[in-house]
Amino acid sequence: MAMEATQTLANFAAAFSYEGLPDRVRDHCKNLLLDALACAIAGRLGEETGQVAAFAAALAQGGESSIIGGDVLSLAGATLLNAYLVTAVTMCDVYRPTLTHITPEVVPPALAVAERDGLSGRALLTAVAVGCEVTTRIGLGLDYSKFRARGWHGPGVIGPFGAAAAVGSLLGFDADTMARAFGLAGSQAAGTFAAWGTPTVKFHQCRGALSGLMAALLAQQQFVATREFLTAKDGGLYAAYADGGNPNAAVAELDSRWELEQIALRLWPSASLIQGMVTALFDILERTQIEFGQVRKVRIALSPEAHRMHGGFGAYRAKFEALLSAHYTAAVLLHDRALTLAQFAPSRYDDPRLRRFAAEQVEVRPETSLDGSQAIVDIDTADGGTFSARCKHPLGAYENPLTRAQIAQKFRTYAQGILPDTTIADVIGAVDQLEDFASTRKLMAMLRAAPQTASQAMAAAE
Repeated sequence: MAMEATQTLANFAAAFSYEGLPDRVRDHCKNLLLDALACAIAGRLGEETGQVAAFAAALAQGGESSIIGGDVLSLAGATLLNAYLVTAVTMCDVYRPTLTHITPEVVPPALAVAERDGLSGRALLTAVAVGCEVTTRIGLGLDYSKFRARGWHGPGVIGPFGAAAAVGSLLGFDADTMARAFGLAGSQAAGTFAAWGTPTVKFHQCRGALSGLMAALLAQQQFVATREFLTAKDGGLYAAYADGGNPNAAVAELDSRWELEQIALRLWPSASLIQGMVTALFDILERTQIEFGQVRKVRIALSPEAHRMHGGFGAYRAKFEALLSAHYTAAVLLHDRALTLAQFAPSRYDDPRLRRFAAEQVEVRPETSLDGSQAIVDIDTADGGTFSARCKHPLGAYENPLTRAQIAQKFRTYAQGILPDTTIADVIGAVDQLEDFASTRKLMAMLRAAPQTASQAMAAAE
């Protein structure tokens, strides 16, 4: 009889070592790590970052763990705040089959424990790989359409498992302890789309990271928990969240195929499902000399899912809704011919001309022939011309990946003014050569900003 899914994944996570990482998987994990660091540095500019920093500082007293671009906090506080920083400004990774951001849950607790225990770069890289693979595979077994129909939001539900797997890998768990960590992670799995359109969806990510950390630390104390959480008939993840799911999908080809390679990255801020639209718009700008004043109408077709989530923000409020808005993103991209966090500053999204253009000249419609983040863009000009582009695979997808150089530039863009230029280069080089690091503490020391309190660091970013 085949082993139960929870225990199969626990065996994998406990037994896996650095030597088993294929070169391409190792390189993608470095990309995921460097991208998470870039997002976390940028996250200092998040609207709610100061609030979360204060909450994290109040959560537990201590100073053993580094804040990316900040100072130090407790193990729990640093995990929570770093996880929030990664997701704060809507530019982190996404595993599109379950619309789940993976690195906010996996990377921060792994960094915190690896720093605390002085573990090697190889141990960190292995933990990131294990955590990302467990998260994606548990999501793959969910039967996402049924999971989503019940209103569940992936990061807070499946993220704790990946965080627990990463920490368990660093702590040297055996399979039995890892399975109990998964049981404790599942007992904290929560988060629904009732939070959509509010910053609480980002809290799902950082709470998922903390939940996984707590699960692993409690399992380390031999706390008793179910070792079959995924498939338990009464309240197991797949039974309770998705009418039984498909546990076989979670473990299929576990020894030969890496699901984490499907994790997509984002070069630009704005929602994951409109990255195809952004890719198409930049394609048009690269092929033409069209000026903003020449544009009469922008017609955007999105998948029904993307339209449902991002087609209703023709009139948006502040930064968070602007980041979700297909209308505003198209307007400011065409006007500025760029898309960084500078395009989501109040001076941009409150510009009356851009607000009017987004509401009146950008048309967003659903198109059933499109799926996920695919998009079709048509731009009609005042002289009667039309420029068009279709995006099947957005930049950053598995089929259209970012290069390490592009991710490094993303880190440079947002680290300038926070870290010295030499340190920025050192961090990029450290991730590139992570397997040569004897201790993760060296990397985390680089990532801390000039000595100051966490609250001061966050206030300086506002």
